[in-house]
Amino acid sequence: MRDAMHDPTPDSPRPEHGAAPSAAGTADAAWPAAGTAGGLPAELDAFIGRTAELGALTRALRSARLVTVTGMGGVGKTRLALRAAARYASSAQGAGGGTCPARAQPRASAWVDLAALRDPGLVDHALLGALGLTDHTTRPPRRTLLEHLSGRRLLLVLDGFEHLAEACAELVAEVLRRAPGVSVLAVGRRPLGVAGERLFPLGPLTEQDAVRLLAERAAQQQVAVARGDRAVRELCRRLDGIPLALELAAARLRALSPDRLLERLDDRFRLLTGGGPGTPPRHRTLRTAIGWSHELCTPAERLLWARLSVFTGPFDLEAAEYVCSGDGLPADDVLDVLGELLAQSVVCREETPAGVRYRMLDTVRAYGAGWLAATGDTDRLRRRHRDWYLGLATWCELEWFSPRQTEVATRVEVELPNLRGALEYCVTRPEEAHLGQYLAGCLWFCWTGCGRLAEGRHWLTRAANLDGGHVPSRLKALTALAYVAILQGDTVPALATLEECRRTAEDAASARALAYAEHRTGCLALVTDDMERAETLLRSALRRYGELGELNSAVLMGQVELAMTRAFQGDLPEAVRLCEDVRRVCEDHGERWSRAYALYVLAYAAWSEDDPAAARALLQECLGSAHGFNDLLGSVLALELLALVTVSEGDAAEAALLQGAAGALWPSVGLRLFGSVYYNAPHELCEARAREQLGDERYERCVRAGAELDRQAAVDRALGRTRALAPTPLPAPRRPAPRQGADTREPAASPAHGGGETTG
Repeated sequence: MRDAMHDPTPDSPRPEHGAAPSAAGTADAAWPAAGTAGGLPAELDAFIGRTAELGALTRALRSARLVTVTGMGGVGKTRLALRAAARYASSAQGAGGGTCPARAQPRASAWVDLAALRDPGLVDHALLGALGLTDHTTRPPRRTLLEHLSGRRLLLVLDGFEHLAEACAELVAEVLRRAPGVSVLAVGRRPLGVAGERLFPLGPLTEQDAVRLLAERAAQQQVAVARGDRAVRELCRRLDGIPLALELAAARLRALSPDRLLERLDDRFRLLTGGGPGTPPRHRTLRTAIGWSHELCTPAERLLWARLSVFTGPFDLEAAEYVCSGDGLPADDVLDVLGELLAQSVVCREETPAGVRYRMLDTVRAYGAGWLAATGDTDRLRRRHRDWYLGLATWCELEWFSPRQTEVATRVEVELPNLRGALEYCVTRPEEAHLGQYLAGCLWFCWTGCGRLAEGRHWLTRAANLDGGHVPSRLKALTALAYVAILQGDTVPALATLEECRRTAEDAASARALAYAEHRTGCLALVTDDMERAETLLRSALRRYGELGELNSAVLMGQVELAMTRAFQGDLPEAVRLCEDVRRVCEDHGERWSRAYALYVLAYAAWSEDDPAAARALLQECLGSAHGFNDLLGSVLALELLALVTVSEGDAAEAALLQGAAGALWPSVGLRLFGSVYYNAPHELCEARAREQLGDERYERCVRAGAELDRQAAVDRALGRTRALAPTPLPAPRRPAPRQGADTREPAASPAHGGGETTG
């Protein structure tokens, strides 16, 4: 950004950037970090061969907007696609032989791993998450996605789509139609079937490259392999140059010589041909290779392999010990057996923000799932999986109100694929409905506090519509569903859900559910400008909480919301008292999320008392916390009030820029400033002052510059991280002389709702 007498001028937008891989490889076995979203994941080992294919695929990307890499599992589709995407995105060339100017070189790449996703209804949500987008509104996620992509130049890599082919094909077709600057690189075992699709079938490695790969992976096991050895070359031929098969073979070279491996492989070809006469030989070879590795495992290793297949994403050791132990596999043995599967490349180890996790390649996992089904033990293991993640969600809900709040947010992000798997299991089995309601309600803090309102609405609606026969679980889902709807600005369904919740709670004599229903109804009154009713309901709910001994983030948010009603009605001292109390309790308990909203109200009070420095410090702390939790509502409200503080400090250009940044975020939150007179007052006051100092043309130019910032850039700007030049304050505007007898005080601007995402 330039300083124009500090005039911010539009920089180019900064979409999600993908870092080029540090290394590459050929087999799918080198997994990127769990939870990698957007960008391109770093590849973990050397890229072997594929020179011709890499060049051809890169050229295809330059001349077609949809390229689909197809091939059997384990052939190295993902690794080649990632390397080609990195080369394409970093190339200085343009569209290469393409004829469409919109297909100029993208400035970014985004990778979306769909392998673990099972619900076609979540495909759009998965893309939003991969692009780092948060949408709190009731708009269909497809609309949000298309609006985001419409003006961007991006290479979108969709990996592992084959089990969701219909949903993905529909989405890709619409993206290509509505976003001319977007290209798609799809990776799967079958074509998408979309018009204009260019297929790129990928075959096995050449013998020379297969030998190189086997030798390279063996060297990682501290085993030297002679590339000219007859047995080595025969082994690669028998494995048809399939990278995954070669990975598995290399892991066995620690214990067996190439000759001995070849003998064992011959046995497996006779015993495990796999598939019928019409099955392609290479598919039979892969099944043989995996089956051969399976047969070389001990009984305990085979048993753990099968049981681990119930995990739909990365898992930790404790989860594996709980879910997979028993009936022939003691919990104390799981670590050692897991170590053997790691050594054999059946399981991969990876570092995540939540610590070490393990996972299986989708092909290997599917093989284990087949063996688990053959034993008739799938349902029992799915129930154990559900129990573990039900317990995890319960722990996370409790620890959300603790010094471990940030850890909880990180943990849930990493565990989300398995939490989704547990939810799917519960909501698709009538006998599990009450547990699905409980689990979806338990995760209220994930849906509301961690920027996943749309996905939360998806699961809570499915769960609440079930007849689980357990009233407390349904009430938990209903109160969470109502609050999500309120935060999305969907007031009519929210009111209907709250009324049902109130009636059900009264029939069940549930004092706790009544307190939450009253609290949520008060919050609904607050966002719809009915201040007196909001205050009455919130005070009553807080009394109920006190009688019940209820204290958590939800209760504290109720107190912040009550403080807002007082501030909106002009009682700033009472609002400050309430929020200082919230602040003290939060600091005693290590709670940061609801504390951020209390800081927001305190910042407004500081601004009102002509202390912009204190207001700025409070708001920057508020913004840092809200953004850290991916709380889009808290972030945009802080930006709005920071703009008002900034114009009060005399920097009208920067204030207008912050207003533009906030304005670009509001469509993902909902109705701008809730369509409320109270909420809109700070924005209007800021705009009036900035226009007076800048003039309409310059004000609009600064707003447009702010609107071009992505969310991270806007936050960095607001926190002072990216302003290389110190601002040049504009002279303070001269106040017009007051009219005779007129009140010379400026009207107070009402604070925007801090809003809390609270529990249910």
